[in-house]
Amino acid sequence: MAEAADLTGQTALVTGGSRGLGRGFALALSAAGANVAVTGTSTQALDETAALIEAAGGAALTIAADVADEQAANDAVAETERALGPIDLLVNNAGVIGPLTATEDADPASWWRTLEVNLRGPYLYARAVLPGMVERGRGRIVNLSSLAGVFAVAYAGAYCASKAALSHWTHALAQEVAGTGVTAFAYAPGLVRTGMTEYSASSPEVREELRDFFSGAFAGGYDTPMEQAVAQFMLLASGKADALSGHHLNVSDDLDALLADAGRIREQRLYTLGLRT
Repeated sequence: MAEAADLTGQTALVTGGSRGLGRGFALALSAAGANVAVTGTSTQALDETAALIEAAGGAALTIAADVADEQAANDAVAETERALGPIDLLVNNAGVIGPLTATEDADPASWWRTLEVNLRGPYLYARAVLPGMVERGRGRIVNLSSLAGVFAVAYAGAYCASKAALSHWTHALAQEVAGTGVTAFAYAPGLVRTGMTEYSASSPEVREELRDFFSGAFAGGYDTPMEQAVAQFMLLASGKADALSGHHLNVSDDLDALLADAGRIREQRLYTLGLRT
């Protein structure tokens, strides 16, 4: 069994921390001793996350913010650091799944909004925290990606494009900050039962083929338990995987095995997006 992470005294900012995976990450980070700020667009849902953290003996800062808004991102980072101290861990979790339909049937604004939330948002928050992290010589950024960013899924083009770009940018970002003490990861948590995936399995707005895929995965028990997704995330948050900065890591990966082979993985750019010829 992996040793529990000890993040006592550290400060974490979790975007999209009001529900789903973001709430799970926030609760685990607080349980590990971190001071946690959570952002989201629903004040009620943020308050619910804070209440759960407080009931477990922690304390949370809640910030209502649109993740894709530049000023809101800057303000959220500044407010977190005023209230809780310098940010050690940024978790870019906020995301939307976008229009799940044929390209020609998708609303252009909704299609582009997926890129705004899933890619622009992480960029804005990373941009806001990086100067301080680099100056202090420490910091981690975990960007929530997806296997859909590696394997194309018909009728989910906006989501696939956003997550592929997020993972690829994470690799570039890690190269930029190499040697500064700052690390960055793209993390695919698997198919976890959340409001977003439940919507994908049942909404009539979703293309029938995708509804069947999601509902079939749930019925067949192929989804990832929330506890497993959070446990793997906490290994990244703890610093255990820092030697794999820049890589796209999955919930099912054996991190001990990957770390033992980290030199070859870095040299051959495995677990990254790119053509293999």
